[in-house]
Amino acid sequence: MATPTVDKFLSEIARLMQQKNGTQMQDFLHYEPPWPPLYERMVAELRHTYPAAEQSGLEQKSSNTLPALEEGDGGGSFTAFISFVAKYFAFIRDVDVSQLLETHDKLKALLGQASIALSASTGFIILPTVISLSRTLSKLAIGLDNRPDLVANLTSREASMGAEEAGERVTLAEGSANLIREAFKKCASERSGNASGLDNNGKPEGRRTGIYLMANVCLKLFFHCRKLRSAEQIFALIYQQSPPLSLYPAAQRTTFLYNLGRYHFANNHFYRAQLALQAAYSQCHRQATNQRRLILIYLIASNIILGRFPKPQIYQKPEARGLRERFEPICRALIKGDIASFRTLTDVDNPFTSWFLRRRILLQVTNRCEVVLWRSLARRTFLLSGNRGDATNRKAPTLSIEDVFTLAVFLEKRARGIGVVKSDVSTNRKPNAGEHTNSIFIFPPTPADTPPAQADDNAEEHHGYVDPDLLDCVDPPGPDLPTLETVESMIASLVDQDLLHGFISHSQKRFAITGAKNTSP
Repeated sequence: MATPTVDKFLSEIARLMQQKNGTQMQDFLHYEPPWPPLYERMVAELRHTYPAAEQSGLEQKSSNTLPALEEGDGGGSFTAFISFVAKYFAFIRDVDVSQLLETHDKLKALLGQASIALSASTGFIILPTVISLSRTLSKLAIGLDNRPDLVANLTSREASMGAEEAGERVTLAEGSANLIREAFKKCASERSGNASGLDNNGKPEGRRTGIYLMANVCLKLFFHCRKLRSAEQIFALIYQQSPPLSLYPAAQRTTFLYNLGRYHFANNHFYRAQLALQAAYSQCHRQATNQRRLILIYLIASNIILGRFPKPQIYQKPEARGLRERFEPICRALIKGDIASFRTLTDVDNPFTSWFLRRRILLQVTNRCEVVLWRSLARRTFLLSGNRGDATNRKAPTLSIEDVFTLAVFLEKRARGIGVVKSDVSTNRKPNAGEHTNSIFIFPPTPADTPPAQADDNAEEHHGYVDPDLLDCVDPPGPDLPTLETVESMIASLVDQDLLHGFISHSQKRFAITGAKNTSP
């Protein structure tokens, strides 16, 4: 049966390849329903003349219709491109978007073939199509990964060579990211043209134009599935082989700098993170409110961990709407050294905890802000009870470590709802000693007049089952409150990090401030 629509489509593809018009080819290759009328006729012809059993005939037809493309201008073979065209025909013929898993697999196979065609000497022509397919596959993979009910029956996904030997389950998002990474590597390893990778106008040429576009799609997937080591490979390749970032469009620069900041933030390099995020925020278009908000969230979090708190003017910007009530209470607690309020604000029961968790900044704020919290606590304690010294007699201002300890225990108890008992603080004894947090280990005492034999016989009845290995165990203490030694080590750590200037007298349990004209630690 004649296939006039398919023949016309192939002729148009041949014309675009000869003109090396990759952008128009991307617009020409529709792969997302609903189909335009022309493509509906082409799909009907493919289903009637070239069903799934006739895939080889479809490849033969593509090869016969594109004879001029058998060899490229640079000598590269177009066999892979012809296979891609046949794979494209098979995709639009068989795809059923209601079956998301099957659609993902077919789209992934199509991108894999396009990535192979990208290796040809004129592979830059298909680069826009590869980028478009990568973005679509990324959205679909993340959507499926967020729907565990749709992927419950999947036991293993092998997305890269060696995954089976490693025995590690590869998620849909990670498998798609590994495939897109291969296309990224081909963009980064471009060898045609000048050694610098720039044309006569000083702009990236060839496949190098897609380096940051592919990297950004790939990094988005790796962050989603929390594969930071894989993301590190992307940054290493860019550092070694990419032209300068400043030569690329602002949108690509901003997205890449945001991803770089996210990477440093996840690896606890907060100073590097705020540098990258600040650059991304400065270069992001003012009308891109959603993008600026996303950057600003991590920029504020990075600076808070570094002890830099946002000014009130920041919260008045459109992209900062709703951020004041999330970050400002934490900043106030850190400034005051208020351990109780800080513990409450970062507790799992806090209304904003889920918001911080979804953006993966809760653990960093909870753990890494401890340094700022303890420094502020030491400063506040000095303002309340510190010895201001005597400049005339050259006596340095001092701070009692025991006072810091007393205040720290008081605030920790208030955060945990424990009544403050004076004897607990003064004797440095952990409260609730001997009480176990698990009710199955809290047994009623055996009456004193019970004979030993009878007590042993009725032990299980009164106490429940106790594993023999636990019979001689000592009950753990109650809540882990700070001790004087812990507070002293905290002060020493702050001195070592150059956050407090002075020295500790361990015998007197005091901290002496040196070189302070305003007698403030």
